[in-house]
Amino acid sequence: MKARVHVMLKDGVLDPQGEAVRHALGSLGFDGVAGVRQGKVIELELAEGTTEATVGEMCEKLLANTVIESYRIELL
Repeated sequence: MKARVHVMLKDGVLDPQGEAVRHALGSLGFDGVAGVRQGKVIELELAEGTTEATVGEMCEKLLANTVIESYRIELL
């Protein structure tokens, strides 16, 4: 079984990397981009029987900084 964890900065948290990407896109002529939020995707290959709750615990303890980031778990 596999899981994909999507980690994003919470709304209201400044995203300097996203702003740098937005600026770079504008410099390349892509003027239609008003904002960019950058995140990360973590793919886990899980042992049989690993639950979504266990993946959530992994996120809470290591994979996401829950003070400034939110996450979404996708079981594959």
